[in-house]
Amino acid sequence: MTRILVVDDSPTEVHVLKSMLEKNGYTVLTAASGEEGVSIAKQHKPDLVLMDVVMPGLNGFQATRQLANDAATSAIPVIVVTTKDQETDKVWAMRQGAKDYIVKPVKEGDLMQRVKALVS
Repeated sequence: MTRILVVDDSPTEVHVLKSMLEKNGYTVLTAASGEEGVSIAKQHKPDLVLMDVVMPGLNGFQATRQLANDAATSAIPVIVVTTKDQETDKVWAMRQGAKDYIVKPVKEGDLMQRVKALVS
């Protein structure tokens, strides 16, 4: 079964994303910070990471860069899921190693289409 790690400091966002993913047959791991997300990704090797940007401590751009630059996690695709909708943010996320970028609020159909494109 495909495992997806949701990294977001908002319990509400985690719940929304987790519900969408589980309803579509995915196993979901969660992390409430960038540091925790990197640690869980190294430990559990999920098939995909959904990464928020604005978090205390290690932000999503920094966490994505750590995952992309670590041989143990570099093959795990990251989709940045954020409220930041500027083109410069999207370009920066891709430069850090993200494979896709979704602006919140997330639409289930859009999310599933992008997840399937990266994990199937």
